Amino acid sequence: MTERVVLAYSGGLDTSVAIGWIGAETGAEVIALAVDVGQGGEDLEAIRQRALTCGAVESIVVDAREEFAADFVAPAIRANALYMDRYPLISSLSRPIIVRHLVEAARQHGADAIAHGCTGKGNDQVRFEVGVMALAPGLRVLAPVRDSGMTRDKAIAFAEERGLPIDVSKKSPYSIDQNLFGRTAECGILEDPWAQPPEDVFVYTADPTVPRPADEVTISFTDGVPTALDGRALSLVELVAELNTRAGAQGVGRIDMIEDRLVGIKSREIYECPGAITLLTAHRDLEDLTLERDIARFKRGVDQRWGEIVYDGLWYSPLKAALDAFVDSSSAGVSGDVRLRLSGGVAQVVGRRSPGSLYDHALATYDAGDQFDQSDARGFIELWGLPTKVWAAREQRLHP
Repeated sequence: MTERVVLAYSGGLDTSVAIGWIGAETGAEVIALAVDVGQGGEDLEAIRQRALTCGAVESIVVDAREEFAADFVAPAIRANALYMDRYPLISSLSRPIIVRHLVEAARQHGADAIAHGCTGKGNDQVRFEVGVMALAPGLRVLAPVRDSGMTRDKAIAFAEERGLPIDVSKKSPYSIDQNLFGRTAECGILEDPWAQPPEDVFVYTADPTVPRPADEVTISFTDGVPTALDGRALSLVELVAELNTRAGAQGVGRIDMIEDRLVGIKSREIYECPGAITLLTAHRDLEDLTLERDIARFKRGVDQRWGEIVYDGLWYSPLKAALDAFVDSSSAGVSGDVRLRLSGGVAQVVGRRSPGSLYDHALATYDAGDQFDQSDARGFIELWGLPTKVWAAREQRLHP
Protein backbone atom coordinates (compact mmCIF):
# COMPACT_ATOMS: atom_id res chain seq x y z
CA MET A 1 0.00 0.00 0.00
CA THR A 2 1.33 3.44 -0.95
CA GLU A 3 2.32 5.63 1.97
CA ARG A 4 0.47 8.88 2.53
CA VAL A 5 1.73 12.18 3.91
CA VAL A 6 -0.42 15.08 5.15
CA LEU A 7 1.24 18.38 4.27
CA ALA A 8 0.53 21.69 6.01
CA TYR A 9 -0.16 23.63 2.83
CA SER A 10 -0.12 27.41 2.50
CA GLY A 11 -0.40 27.72 -1.27
CA GLY A 12 2.99 29.40 -1.59
CA LEU A 13 6.13 28.38 -3.42
CA ASP A 14 7.77 26.20 -0.78
CA THR A 15 4.79 24.04 0.15
CA SER A 16 3.68 23.74 -3.48
CA VAL A 17 7.12 22.48 -4.46
CA ALA A 18 7.10 20.21 -1.40
CA ILE A 19 4.17 18.25 -2.87
CA GLY A 20 6.28 17.18 -5.83
CA TRP A 21 9.43 16.75 -3.78
CA ILE A 22 7.76 14.39 -1.30
CA GLY A 23 6.37 12.31 -4.14
CA ALA A 24 9.71 12.14 -5.95
CA GLU A 25 11.83 11.41 -2.88
CA THR A 26 9.56 9.06 -0.94
CA GLY A 27 6.98 7.81 -3.43
CA ALA A 28 4.26 8.80 -0.98
CA GLU A 29 0.92 10.31 -1.89
CA VAL A 30 0.43 13.83 -0.57
CA ILE A 31 -2.74 15.13 1.06
CA ALA A 32 -2.59 18.93 1.24
CA LEU A 33 -4.26 20.60 4.21
CA ALA A 34 -4.89 24.36 4.36
CA VAL A 35 -6.30 25.82 7.58
CA ASP A 36 -8.08 29.17 7.60
CA VAL A 37 -7.16 30.98 10.83
CA GLY A 38 -8.25 34.38 9.56
CA GLN A 39 -5.16 35.10 7.47
CA GLY A 40 -7.19 36.63 4.63
CA GLY A 41 -5.47 37.13 1.29
CA GLU A 42 -5.97 34.56 -1.45
CA ASP A 43 -9.21 32.61 -1.80
CA LEU A 44 -8.84 29.25 -0.10
CA GLU A 45 -10.67 27.46 -2.89
CA ALA A 46 -7.97 28.67 -5.27
CA ILE A 47 -5.37 27.31 -2.87
CA ARG A 48 -7.20 23.97 -2.71
CA GLN A 49 -7.22 23.67 -6.49
CA ARG A 50 -3.55 24.66 -6.73
CA ALA A 51 -2.56 21.81 -4.43
CA LEU A 52 -4.33 19.33 -6.71
CA THR A 53 -2.66 20.83 -9.77
CA CYS A 54 0.71 20.51 -8.05
CA GLY A 55 0.14 16.79 -7.57
CA ALA A 56 -1.71 16.28 -4.29
CA VAL A 57 -4.06 13.30 -4.35
CA GLU A 58 -6.43 15.16 -2.03
CA SER A 59 -6.71 18.78 -0.95
CA ILE A 60 -8.54 19.82 2.22
CA VAL A 61 -9.49 23.31 3.34
CA VAL A 62 -10.67 23.82 6.92
CA ASP A 63 -12.42 26.98 8.13
CA ALA A 64 -11.02 27.10 11.66
CA ARG A 65 -11.54 30.78 12.44
CA GLU A 66 -14.11 30.29 15.20
CA GLU A 67 -12.15 27.37 16.63
CA PHE A 68 -8.94 29.41 16.55
CA ALA A 69 -10.60 32.29 18.35
CA ALA A 70 -12.29 30.18 21.02
CA ASP A 71 -9.56 27.62 21.75
CA PHE A 72 -6.38 29.64 21.17
CA VAL A 73 -6.96 33.41 21.07
CA ALA A 74 -9.31 33.52 24.07
CA PRO A 75 -6.88 31.61 26.37
CA ALA A 76 -4.07 33.94 25.26
CA ILE A 77 -6.13 36.98 26.23
CA ARG A 78 -6.99 35.49 29.62
CA ALA A 79 -3.30 34.77 30.17
CA ASN A 80 -2.23 38.30 29.10
CA ALA A 81 0.18 36.49 26.81
CA LEU A 82 3.12 38.62 25.66
CA TYR A 83 6.44 36.94 24.86
CA MET A 84 9.31 39.10 26.13
CA ASP A 85 6.59 41.45 27.44
CA ARG A 86 5.82 42.64 23.90
CA TYR A 87 4.89 39.98 21.32
CA PRO A 88 1.30 38.64 21.52
CA LEU A 89 2.18 35.20 20.11
CA ILE A 90 0.58 35.65 16.68
CA SER A 91 2.22 32.74 14.81
CA SER A 92 2.78 30.79 18.02
CA LEU A 93 -0.98 30.52 18.53
CA SER A 94 -1.82 29.34 15.01
CA ARG A 95 0.66 26.45 14.80
CA PRO A 96 -0.93 24.18 17.44
CA ILE A 97 -4.38 24.43 15.80
CA ILE A 98 -2.82 23.54 12.44
CA VAL A 99 -1.12 20.57 14.12
CA ARG A 100 -4.46 19.49 15.57
CA HIS A 101 -6.00 19.36 12.09
CA LEU A 102 -2.93 17.72 10.55
CA VAL A 103 -3.17 14.88 13.05
CA GLU A 104 -6.94 14.53 12.53
CA ALA A 105 -6.44 14.38 8.76
CA ALA A 106 -3.67 11.82 9.12
CA ARG A 107 -5.94 9.57 11.13
CA GLN A 108 -8.89 9.99 8.78
CA HIS A 109 -6.86 9.31 5.65
CA GLY A 110 -4.52 6.64 6.98
CA ALA A 111 -1.39 8.75 6.59
CA ASP A 112 1.97 7.57 7.84
CA ALA A 113 3.59 10.99 8.20
CA ILE A 114 3.03 14.72 8.42
CA ALA A 115 5.04 17.36 6.58
CA HIS A 116 5.63 21.10 6.94
CA GLY A 117 7.48 23.76 4.96
CA CYS A 118 9.55 25.33 7.74
CA THR A 119 13.23 26.19 7.54
CA GLY A 120 15.79 25.15 10.13
CA LYS A 121 16.28 28.65 11.54
CA GLY A 122 12.80 29.42 12.82
CA ASN A 123 10.57 28.49 15.72
CA ASP A 124 7.74 26.97 13.69
CA GLN A 125 9.58 23.72 12.95
CA VAL A 126 9.63 23.08 16.70
CA ARG A 127 5.97 24.00 17.15
CA PHE A 128 4.87 21.64 14.38
CA GLU A 129 7.04 18.69 15.30
CA VAL A 130 6.69 18.80 19.08
CA GLY A 131 2.94 19.28 18.65
CA VAL A 132 2.79 16.13 16.52
CA MET A 133 4.88 14.26 19.12
CA ALA A 134 2.32 15.20 21.77
CA LEU A 135 -0.82 14.34 19.80
CA ALA A 136 0.40 11.44 17.68
CA PRO A 137 3.85 10.20 18.75
CA GLY A 138 3.74 7.40 16.20
CA LEU A 139 3.64 9.71 13.17
CA ARG A 140 6.79 10.62 11.27
CA VAL A 141 7.44 14.26 10.34
CA LEU A 142 9.00 15.39 7.06
CA ALA A 143 10.55 18.84 6.58
CA PRO A 144 11.45 19.12 2.87
CA VAL A 145 12.66 22.74 2.94
CA ARG A 146 14.89 22.19 5.96
CA ASP A 147 16.14 18.67 5.32
CA SER A 148 16.72 18.84 1.56
CA GLY A 149 18.57 22.15 1.51
CA MET A 150 15.84 23.54 -0.75
CA THR A 151 16.85 27.17 -1.40
CA ARG A 152 14.45 29.60 -3.02
CA ASP A 153 16.37 29.36 -6.29
CA LYS A 154 16.10 25.57 -6.25
CA ALA A 155 12.41 25.77 -5.46
CA ILE A 156 11.80 28.16 -8.36
CA ALA A 157 13.75 25.92 -10.74
CA PHE A 158 11.76 22.88 -9.55
CA ALA A 159 8.47 24.74 -10.09
CA GLU A 160 9.44 25.93 -13.57
CA GLU A 161 10.73 22.52 -14.61
CA ARG A 162 7.43 20.87 -13.65
CA GLY A 163 5.20 23.71 -14.78
CA LEU A 164 3.67 24.26 -11.35
CA PRO A 165 1.06 27.05 -11.19
CA ILE A 166 3.11 29.28 -8.91
CA ASP A 167 3.82 32.94 -9.59
CA VAL A 168 7.52 33.32 -8.83
CA SER A 169 8.08 36.47 -10.82
CA LYS A 170 7.05 38.81 -7.99
CA LYS A 171 9.14 38.36 -4.91
CA SER A 172 8.11 40.32 -1.84
CA PRO A 173 11.14 41.65 0.03
CA TYR A 174 9.52 40.45 3.25
CA SER A 175 8.46 37.13 4.72
CA ILE A 176 4.87 37.52 5.94
CA ASP A 177 2.70 35.44 8.24
CA GLN A 178 -0.71 36.57 9.44
CA ASN A 179 -3.87 35.40 11.09
CA LEU A 180 -6.86 36.81 12.95
CA PHE A 181 -4.68 37.99 15.85
CA GLY A 182 -2.08 39.89 13.83
CA ARG A 183 0.60 40.03 11.16
CA THR A 184 4.35 39.41 11.19
CA ALA A 185 7.03 40.65 8.81
CA GLU A 186 10.72 39.83 8.56
CA CYS A 187 13.60 39.55 6.06
CA GLY A 188 14.88 42.10 3.58
CA ILE A 189 15.91 45.44 5.03
CA LEU A 190 14.25 44.41 8.30
CA GLU A 191 17.23 42.16 9.01
CA ASP A 192 19.26 45.31 9.79
CA PRO A 193 18.34 46.17 13.39
CA TRP A 194 19.40 49.81 12.83
CA ALA A 195 17.22 50.37 9.75
CA GLN A 196 13.85 52.03 10.25
CA PRO A 197 11.07 49.86 8.80
CA PRO A 198 9.77 51.32 5.53
CA GLU A 199 6.13 52.32 5.60
CA ASP A 200 5.34 49.68 2.96
CA VAL A 201 5.94 47.01 5.60
CA PHE A 202 2.73 47.95 7.35
CA VAL A 203 -0.69 46.79 6.19
CA TYR A 204 -2.85 46.52 9.32
CA THR A 205 -1.85 49.87 10.85
CA ALA A 206 -1.87 53.50 9.73
CA ASP A 207 1.09 55.78 10.45
CA PRO A 208 0.64 56.67 14.14
CA THR A 209 2.46 60.01 13.71
CA VAL A 210 -0.24 61.41 11.40
CA PRO A 211 -2.75 63.51 13.40
CA ARG A 212 -6.34 62.28 13.19
CA PRO A 213 -9.44 62.37 15.43
CA ALA A 214 -9.27 59.85 18.28
CA ASP A 215 -11.59 56.86 18.49
CA GLU A 216 -13.13 55.54 21.70
CA VAL A 217 -14.25 51.96 22.25
CA THR A 218 -15.80 50.06 25.12
CA ILE A 219 -14.96 46.37 25.38
CA SER A 220 -17.06 44.04 27.53
CA PHE A 221 -15.63 40.87 29.07
CA THR A 222 -17.27 37.82 30.60
CA ASP A 223 -14.95 35.71 32.77
CA GLY A 224 -11.94 37.13 30.96
CA VAL A 225 -13.20 36.65 27.40
CA PRO A 226 -14.24 39.64 25.23
CA THR A 227 -17.93 39.37 24.35
CA ALA A 228 -19.11 42.79 23.18
CA LEU A 229 -17.90 46.01 21.60
CA ASP A 230 -19.65 49.30 22.33
CA GLY A 231 -22.58 47.35 23.72
CA ARG A 232 -22.94 45.11 20.66
CA ALA A 233 -22.60 41.37 21.33
CA LEU A 234 -20.09 39.94 18.87
CA SER A 235 -18.31 36.66 18.33
CA LEU A 236 -14.63 36.84 19.18
CA VAL A 237 -13.78 36.57 15.47
CA GLU A 238 -15.97 39.57 14.69
CA LEU A 239 -14.74 41.53 17.68
CA VAL A 240 -11.03 41.07 16.91
CA ALA A 241 -11.60 41.87 13.24
CA GLU A 242 -13.39 45.14 14.06
CA LEU A 243 -10.70 46.16 16.53
CA ASN A 244 -8.03 45.37 13.94
CA THR A 245 -9.73 47.91 11.69
CA ARG A 246 -10.51 50.60 14.26
CA ALA A 247 -7.34 50.38 16.35
CA GLY A 248 -5.27 49.85 13.21
CA ALA A 249 -6.65 53.09 11.77
CA GLN A 250 -5.12 54.83 14.82
CA GLY A 251 -1.73 53.16 14.38
CA VAL A 252 -2.18 50.96 17.46
CA GLY A 253 -0.26 47.69 17.59
CA ARG A 254 3.04 48.33 15.78
CA ILE A 255 5.88 46.40 17.41
CA ASP A 256 9.53 46.53 16.37
CA MET A 257 11.63 44.22 18.54
CA ILE A 258 14.75 42.08 18.78
CA GLU A 259 13.42 38.67 19.65
CA ASP A 260 15.13 35.69 21.28
CA ARG A 261 14.22 32.73 19.10
CA LEU A 262 13.93 29.27 20.55
CA VAL A 263 16.72 28.00 18.27
CA GLY A 264 19.21 30.29 19.97
CA ILE A 265 19.53 33.27 17.65
CA LYS A 266 18.26 36.81 17.89
CA SER A 267 16.04 38.12 15.11
CA ARG A 268 14.51 41.48 14.29
CA GLU A 269 10.72 41.15 14.02
CA ILE A 270 8.01 43.57 12.95
CA TYR A 271 4.50 42.88 14.20
CA GLU A 272 1.14 44.50 13.59
CA CYS A 273 -1.51 43.49 16.09
CA PRO A 274 -3.96 46.33 16.73
CA GLY A 275 -6.79 44.13 17.96
CA ALA A 276 -4.54 41.99 20.12
CA ILE A 277 -2.81 44.90 21.85
CA THR A 278 -6.12 46.67 22.49
CA LEU A 279 -7.71 43.55 23.97
CA LEU A 280 -4.70 42.64 26.11
CA THR A 281 -4.47 46.20 27.44
CA ALA A 282 -8.16 46.19 28.35
CA HIS A 283 -8.09 42.72 29.91
CA ARG A 284 -5.09 43.42 32.10
CA ASP A 285 -6.72 46.62 33.36
CA LEU A 286 -9.95 44.79 34.19
CA GLU A 287 -7.95 42.20 36.15
CA ASP A 288 -6.43 45.04 38.20
CA LEU A 289 -9.98 45.99 39.19
CA THR A 290 -11.31 42.50 39.93
CA LEU A 291 -8.47 40.22 41.09
CA GLU A 292 -7.45 39.93 44.73
CA ARG A 293 -3.92 41.21 45.27
CA ASP A 294 -2.08 37.93 45.91
CA ILE A 295 -3.80 36.18 43.00
CA ALA A 296 -2.95 39.13 40.74
CA ARG A 297 0.70 39.06 41.83
CA PHE A 298 1.00 35.33 41.32
CA LYS A 299 -0.81 35.44 37.99
CA ARG A 300 1.75 37.84 36.51
CA GLY A 301 4.38 35.12 36.83
CA VAL A 302 2.00 32.50 35.48
CA ASP A 303 1.19 34.74 32.51
CA GLN A 304 4.84 35.21 31.64
CA ARG A 305 5.58 31.49 31.86
CA TRP A 306 2.43 30.67 29.86
CA GLY A 307 3.62 32.91 27.05
CA GLU A 308 7.09 31.36 27.06
CA ILE A 309 5.68 27.84 26.93
CA VAL A 310 3.43 28.64 23.97
CA TYR A 311 6.22 30.49 22.15
CA ASP A 312 8.49 27.47 22.68
CA GLY A 313 6.04 25.13 20.96
CA LEU A 314 4.74 23.38 24.08
CA TRP A 315 1.02 24.09 23.72
CA TYR A 316 0.25 20.39 24.26
CA SER A 317 2.33 19.97 27.41
CA PRO A 318 1.53 19.02 31.01
CA LEU A 319 2.85 22.29 32.43
CA LYS A 320 0.67 24.38 30.14
CA ALA A 321 -2.35 22.28 31.07
CA ALA A 322 -1.61 22.93 34.75
CA LEU A 323 -1.20 26.66 34.18
CA ASP A 324 -4.42 26.69 32.14
CA ALA A 325 -6.27 25.41 35.19
CA PHE A 326 -5.01 28.34 37.26
CA VAL A 327 -5.80 30.88 34.54
CA ASP A 328 -9.30 29.46 34.15
CA SER A 329 -9.92 29.63 37.89
CA SER A 330 -8.58 33.16 38.30
CA SER A 331 -10.57 34.39 35.29
CA ALA A 332 -13.90 33.65 36.92
CA GLY A 333 -15.38 37.02 37.76
CA VAL A 334 -13.11 39.03 35.44
CA SER A 335 -16.21 40.54 33.90
CA GLY A 336 -17.13 44.11 33.10
CA ASP A 337 -16.45 46.96 30.70
CA VAL A 338 -13.25 48.78 29.79
CA ARG A 339 -13.28 52.06 27.87
CA LEU A 340 -10.22 52.88 25.77
CA ARG A 341 -9.13 55.93 23.78
CA LEU A 342 -7.37 54.95 20.54
CA SER A 343 -5.05 57.66 19.27
CA GLY A 344 -1.48 58.18 18.10
CA GLY A 345 -0.58 54.50 18.16
CA VAL A 346 -1.75 54.00 21.76
CA ALA A 347 -4.71 52.18 23.28
CA GLN A 348 -5.17 54.06 26.56
CA VAL A 349 -7.62 52.90 29.20
CA VAL A 350 -9.77 55.82 30.35
CA GLY A 351 -12.43 53.97 32.33
CA ARG A 352 -13.38 50.60 33.74
CA ARG A 353 -16.30 49.11 35.68
CA SER A 354 -17.29 45.65 36.92
CA PRO A 355 -20.02 44.03 39.00
CA GLY A 356 -17.17 42.17 40.69
CA SER A 357 -15.03 45.23 41.34
CA LEU A 358 -12.82 45.18 44.44
CA TYR A 359 -12.49 48.95 44.35
CA ASP A 360 -14.32 50.44 47.33
CA HIS A 361 -14.85 54.19 47.00
CA ALA A 362 -15.58 54.56 50.71
CA LEU A 363 -12.16 53.12 51.53
CA ALA A 364 -10.25 54.84 48.75
CA THR A 365 -11.61 58.38 48.99
CA TYR A 366 -9.85 61.21 50.86
CA ASP A 367 -13.04 63.25 50.89
CA ALA A 368 -16.12 63.16 53.13
CA GLY A 369 -17.44 59.64 53.54
CA ASP A 370 -13.99 58.13 54.11
CA GLN A 371 -14.48 54.88 56.07
CA PHE A 372 -10.80 53.91 56.26
CA ASP A 373 -9.70 53.96 59.90
CA GLN A 374 -6.29 55.59 59.64
CA SER A 375 -5.54 54.91 63.30
CA ASP A 376 -5.06 51.25 62.36
CA ALA A 377 -2.06 52.15 60.22
CA ARG A 378 0.38 52.71 63.10
CA GLY A 379 0.02 49.20 64.54
CA PHE A 380 0.07 47.67 61.07
CA ILE A 381 3.37 49.39 60.22
CA GLU A 382 4.91 48.33 63.54
CA LEU A 383 4.13 44.66 62.88
CA TRP A 384 4.98 44.80 59.18
CA GLY A 385 8.34 46.41 59.84
CA LEU A 386 9.18 44.35 62.92
CA PRO A 387 11.43 41.82 61.12
CA THR A 388 13.34 44.68 59.47
CA LYS A 389 13.68 46.47 62.81
CA VAL A 390 15.04 43.34 64.54
CA TRP A 391 17.51 42.74 61.69
CA ALA A 392 18.71 46.34 61.73
CA ALA A 393 19.32 46.20 65.49
CA ARG A 394 21.39 43.04 65.06
CA GLU A 395 23.48 44.63 62.31
CA GLN A 396 24.23 47.61 64.53
CA ARG A 397 25.38 45.29 67.33
CA LEU A 398 27.61 43.21 65.06
CA HIS A 399 28.89 46.08 62.92
CA PRO A 400 28.83 49.19 65.11
